[in-house]
Amino acid sequence: MINIIKNEIKKVIVGQDELCDSMLIALLSNGHILVEGVPGIAKTTAVKSLGQSLGLTFKRIQFTPDLLPSDITGNEILDMKNNEFKVKHGPIFTNLLLADEINRAGAKVQSALLEAMAENQVTIGEETFKLEEPFMVLATANPVEQDGTYELPEASLDRFMLKVEVGYNNIDEEFEIVQRVANKGFETINQVLNVDELKNLKQQVHDIHIDDEVSKYILKIIFATREPENYDLEEISQYIEFGASPRGSIDLYKACKAYAFIQGKDFVTPADVAKSAYLVLRHRIILNYEAQADDITVDNIIKKILQKIPTP
Repeated sequence: MINIIKNEIKKVIVGQDELCDSMLIALLSNGHILVEGVPGIAKTTAVKSLGQSLGLTFKRIQFTPDLLPSDITGNEILDMKNNEFKVKHGPIFTNLLLADEINRAGAKVQSALLEAMAENQVTIGEETFKLEEPFMVLATANPVEQDGTYELPEASLDRFMLKVEVGYNNIDEEFEIVQRVANKGFETINQVLNVDELKNLKQQVHDIHIDDEVSKYILKIIFATREPENYDLEEISQYIEFGASPRGSIDLYKACKAYAFIQGKDFVTPADVAKSAYLVLRHRIILNYEAQADDITVDNIIKKILQKIPTP
């Protein structure tokens, strides 16, 4: 079934396998994704095609500096006819929400997403509304243009289960994109799954076996981001300001189970953990200025940790 969903998405998306896999991992694990990449690489098309293949509702918000929290969540409006306030729901009431260029809006607007992402509910005035399940936020950030942007604080970043860095397609993939657009156009995406079947897939992910030794391996990776000197990683300790949070442990545990599932396995291997670690920890390890001066990236740090921690 996972391959069927992927084949539907690939009708309009060429390449970008990590983005497609990450969307499925997050959806199957009730998580959210932060996508960092240059404009024009089909981020909107990818999440929209996922929604179409699963029969889910999809909405998009373009974040701008003048956006208000109520533009996302909704607001109370006065019904002049009945002289009473009524609640008008905002675009956050959907299954898949694309928060485009989230770093273009201020902290108030960014925080409007946090309650929905953490608790699957939205408060408008004195009323609280449950969001329809499934609910997934895919937020994008443009790493190139930083003028007039507001960097997401660490607490907000931690709400995202995964961070995906998306680059340009290679020349063969781009040739295929041009050919499709110019000559054939994109194929129609068919719905291949309904909500009940998606719930069944989620239960199958929940039942994926993970050995205790693999679970301990996950925790050693997390603790190595906080206390690198205890894991013979003094070379990276000078670069780390803050390590991954306990939410990172939970998300890595869930992500590697979902990753194993979409690879067609019924158990988690250390290789699944290593692959998932980059997605889960990339935005949770905060580096200092010394790392920036020495041109050290978070991916470098994760690679060093994975090389040092013995696999079970």
